[in-house]
Amino acid sequence: MKNKWFPIAQPSFLGNEKSYVMDALASGWISSIGPYIDKFEKTFASYHGVKHAISTHNGTSALHLALAAAGIGDKDEVIVPDLTFIATANCVRYCNAIPILTDVSLDDWNISPEAIRRAISHRTKAIIPVHLYGNPAAMREIMEIAKQHNLFVIEDCAEALGAEYQGKKVGTFGHISCFSFFGNKIITTGEGGMCITNDDHLAERMRILRDHGMNWNKKYWYENLGYNYRMTNLQAALGVAQMEQVEKLISLRDEIYRVYHKALSPHSRIRMQELNNQRNVNWEFTIRMTGMSFDQRDAVMESLKILGIDSRPIFYPISLMSFYQDPCYSRGELNHSIAISREGISLPTYVGLTHEEINFIVVSLLGCLEKTGT
Repeated sequence: MKNKWFPIAQPSFLGNEKSYVMDALASGWISSIGPYIDKFEKTFASYHGVKHAISTHNGTSALHLALAAAGIGDKDEVIVPDLTFIATANCVRYCNAIPILTDVSLDDWNISPEAIRRAISHRTKAIIPVHLYGNPAAMREIMEIAKQHNLFVIEDCAEALGAEYQGKKVGTFGHISCFSFFGNKIITTGEGGMCITNDDHLAERMRILRDHGMNWNKKYWYENLGYNYRMTNLQAALGVAQMEQVEKLISLRDEIYRVYHKALSPHSRIRMQELNNQRNVNWEFTIRMTGMSFDQRDAVMESLKILGIDSRPIFYPISLMSFYQDPCYSRGELNHSIAISREGISLPTYVGLTHEEINFIVVSLLGCLEKTGT
């Protein structure tokens, strides 16, 4: 594998991507109106068995749009996991609301239902569970808690397209669910996102807010403070082609997971997410190297880089960021989030990795672990 570079991720274009994008270019419909937008939204809704899919220009705008449509506003509290990509919490603050950073479970690394219960106050309005690294959160229990306390649920499925919880696709439990199509996701439109829902009113509200809040029946008349969160027809053309092969792409990621898991599971110092008999989609194959400090973890990553292997740290807990230090953003201990982050890295995960290449990455990783003396 000398002189070969293994990126952490890369997109997979195995079908009609070029043909559809060129068709969109030739049509002249390159902005936020065009037939591929409608087709992508309908295909995505059908795949999840829901009534509505509302495309956006990225996953962060999808989350913000969902919160805005749900009426989350000034001083409302929204429970989010401490261990996630920072956009989950930031979008709550875009609404002048307060994200309550909540600890995760040590087994599946997702937001802990017990921690959710402890975090609820009279100001709590919503929960945003994240299906971290493509691993489903405990949605049945989370939805029961939400029902007991009359809370809105927005699923963050950015990393989990196609994952299933108890035989049902993630994104079909919450009131609104949000997806990302960034270049490293299960499918990609370069940048892009999607909100899905079965609620007619919420769908209409998101469509209006997505287009600057403009009245559909009176051009350039605005009754809401809205946003320009629209997807382009070019992006949607790419999305249509990607959705034609989504199950194939997930299946190929399954095989990558199996090879990594078989090679690494015998090693006592390495821990992986517990799948809890659920359908993970292996967005990024991610491990914990138990007993590591942040510095030791970083040393392993640097050693891998020298060998031509890219890696990523598990997300840093949001509570460690300087602008989330105020006590108003947390309620309870966040020890699990910190422990998992300190010990965790993601390894190259993309369609096209061969068994031989994965085994090379594994052997290199184990050598780097030995080199650090852990």
